[in-house]
Amino acid sequence: MSSQVKTSIFNVTEYGAVPDGQTLSTKAFAAAIEAAASQGGGTVYVPAGVYLTGPIVLKSHINLHLDSGAIIRFSQNIADYPLVNSRWEGVDRLVYSPMIFGEDLENISVTGRGILDGQGEFWWKEFRAKNLEYPRPRLISFSRSKNVLIEGLTMINSPAWTINPINCQNLTVDKITIKNPADSPNTDGINPESCQNVHISNCHVDVGDDCITLKSGTEECSERIPCENITITNCTMVHGHGGVVIGSEMSGGVRNVVISNCVFEGTDRGIRLKTRRGRGGLVEDIRVTNIIMKSVITPFVMGMYYFCGPGGKEEFVWDKNPRPVDEKTPIFRRLHFSNITAREVAASAGFFYGLPEMPIEDITFDNISVHLADDPEPAVPSMMSFLEPMAKHGFFCCNVKNISFNNVQVIGNVGPAFEAKSCDNVEFSRCSMINGPADQPVIQMTKVTRGFVQGCQVSADAPVFLELNEMDRDDVELAGNRVKPEQIRINK
Repeated sequence: MSSQVKTSIFNVTEYGAVPDGQTLSTKAFAAAIEAAASQGGGTVYVPAGVYLTGPIVLKSHINLHLDSGAIIRFSQNIADYPLVNSRWEGVDRLVYSPMIFGEDLENISVTGRGILDGQGEFWWKEFRAKNLEYPRPRLISFSRSKNVLIEGLTMINSPAWTINPINCQNLTVDKITIKNPADSPNTDGINPESCQNVHISNCHVDVGDDCITLKSGTEECSERIPCENITITNCTMVHGHGGVVIGSEMSGGVRNVVISNCVFEGTDRGIRLKTRRGRGGLVEDIRVTNIIMKSVITPFVMGMYYFCGPGGKEEFVWDKNPRPVDEKTPIFRRLHFSNITAREVAASAGFFYGLPEMPIEDITFDNISVHLADDPEPAVPSMMSFLEPMAKHGFFCCNVKNISFNNVQVIGNVGPAFEAKSCDNVEFSRCSMINGPADQPVIQMTKVTRGFVQGCQVSADAPVFLELNEMDRDDVELAGNRVKPEQIRINK
């Protein structure tokens, strides 16, 4: 990427930028960028100092580079932000210009060891007071661009989403630190939207909303472009509503995603997939491995009843009866999780709720350990209507097809370690419950078609290992379990 950018250097101070933190330098940044563009590209260099500016509009073949000690503070004057056509929360609309912005570009980068300060406190206050006519600026947002590099910088106090590329190709985000207050509204960290070939690595993200989110627009978008071929690795996520999230804007689909070698601490949810009826879109081929989580509400969430946003509380969304399947029916399939440890979990080890007309399909959990917190505050594991707060629950599955748990351990739960309801083909191999309640089953199945349990064990004095509700004993195959016949309970 860097070899594609011209080596000519254009120092913003030579074009009138003043590093005093008070003089508005918007025109100086624009002049330096224009000078670089007129020569086919180059590096727009920001030396040490504090610069106040409005939006920076980048052009092709340009690297905006902040030296160590350089701070760009973005204006808090709404008049400095023209309206541009973009996308916000999955809908094409007018928005206040992003702070670093560009469209239809190629070979662009924003790099260095400096700081981008969005001065979001002003915008958060205006948002909460409902004084803003249009959505707040994002810190960085490029549209319809290719060969994009964002590297090395620290980004703080974004007014809204911090990094939000839209319909970009060949995107690299590396060694970025993002710090937005935990209570700041909608300050997501990194949100690739309808992007292809994305690499996010070595980042630290501490924000007030989702840390990293993969999106592809809502049903109201004019184009259905997938977000695909994504790697997320060696990142740390702190606070926020989710560590890595897919959706809820996923009408264009999300596929071919690998998430590995990450640490989540204090995020509400860990890995979270969210959508609802009417949104459509296909999420498939997601692999998550080598993850450590601590102090999360729920490590794994897959929900198709997401109620946030316009229309989210309508009966069409929350109805638990099957509806006709059409192009607006969302699909989750081929989701694989391995080598994950979660400690101090509050609500539930995992919560998966598909649609009766479209179950979540083909899920595997391999080498997973979930330790419930000793005395957590009850919380809802997924944002859906009529779901009550819970604490210390195990894995819950409803409307899921082809799910397997291999070497999965649940520690310190209050109910069943594993609960499956209205599922088809549920498999357990070498699973266990430690320090769970003596009067609760390790596995509870209700209206399950085809269950398989092998290599599991329970203490000899435990009253029940497997509980079947509205099922026959023949609905479940048992193999190699250290279980007495009387430790199987059947409730017709």
